[in-house]
Amino acid sequence: MGIKKSNKVSQAAVLKQMMKRCSSSIGKKDGYDVPKGHFPVYVGVNRSRYIVPISFLAHPEFQQLLRHAEEEFGFHHHMGLTIPCEELVFRSLTASMLLR
Repeated sequence: MGIKKSNKVSQAAVLKQMMKRCSSSIGKKDGYDVPKGHFPVYVGVNRSRYIVPISFLAHPEFQQLLRHAEEEFGFHHHMGLTIPCEELVFRSLTASMLLR
């Protein structure tokens, strides 16, 4: 059990660190407010902006997207949290997460 708890703690720490590094994109952007409990992400080649609930951070599928974002873009870019996948895939994935 100690291994599983340690793994969960390290995952939570990594996710918290991701959000902290990308916090510059949270808040007002382009005249739109981000509701409390949500954060913006940019998806696809057009970097379309989506507002997603923080609860998505608990989903393994979304965590995988964040890992891909880290591998491809790192955390030192100026556009905020960018997800490297097609918009259709992202919309399908997030729609399925909302239904759970």
